[in-house]
Amino acid sequence: MKLNDLSPAKGSRKAAKRVGRGVGSGSGKTAGRGSKGYNSRSGGGVRPGFEGGQMPLQRRLPKRGFANKFRKDMAVVNVRDLAQFDQGSVVDPAALVKAGLVKGKRTAVKLLGHGEIKHAVDVKVNSVSRSAKEKIEAAGGKVEVLQ
Repeated sequence: MKLNDLSPAKGSRKAAKRVGRGVGSGSGKTAGRGSKGYNSRSGGGVRPGFEGGQMPLQRRLPKRGFANKFRKDMAVVNVRDLAQFDQGSVVDPAALVKAGLVKGKRTAVKLLGHGEIKHAVDVKVNSVSRSAKEKIEAAGGKVEVLQ
């Protein structure tokens, strides 16, 4: 069986009603739109969410939250996540993407200090917390902040 062999069951599909095909068809002349009014005109009909002049739902509901347009979208990586890298390896945003710790579309990476690391790694990230920096340097690694 192929896709072009598939067809709906007999009687399961009904032909669309053909409107505006003359007065004898039963739905000609005004084509089921009635006579006069906004909905009878071409381009007529109310926009989505219009409630006939009543205050619409999207305006009745309270606004919540705040969207900061200056927010920097950073991917977060913890010190415990760096344990999967070999000793002495360079951990930069590209290496984190390759390891699957960061999705590629994020622009910046911040390193946080949750967890422990036993071996030295050289870390190059956009931002780092004080505790993360202390833990990496205590293990013998280096931290470089990228701009």
